[in-house]
Amino acid sequence: MKEVLLEIIGTQRIDNQKDKVEMTTVGTFEESDSEYIIKYKEEQEPPSAPVDVCVTVSKSENMVELTRSGAGQSCLIIERSKRNLCNYATDYGDILMGISGHSIDINNEEEKGSFYFSYDIDFNGAVASKNEVKMSYRNN
Repeated sequence: MKEVLLEIIGTQRIDNQKDKVEMTTVGTFEESDSEYIIKYKEEQEPPSAPVDVCVTVSKSENMVELTRSGAGQSCLIIERSKRNLCNYATDYGDILMGISGHSIDINNEEEKGSFYFSYDIDFNGAVASKNEVKMSYRNN
């Protein structure tokens, strides 16, 4: 496991509106035979505690698992060309949503790299948003 500097850009499209969130933070990066694992803390608005985020990307580029633990817990499974039902915890209760994966791309070099994935979120089969995430890392 090594410490890395992460740059994360998330884009969400709802109808004709686009929202973009950018974040730079320090995290960890590790590699196994079959996957890459990125972990970092996501700061929240006070008085909420930070959320621990773990992103696991399969080297075969067919699946991403994004787990958030802490105040808001969720586990999103993003598989290329497949729809998964995932649970998302809120202050008002859990929400069951569909996650339809589109593309997953990996660019990994020795000192740096990036991951890109896109997916749709739906409720009861109706698409609520189209999402893209680009995570870039480099040795810290």
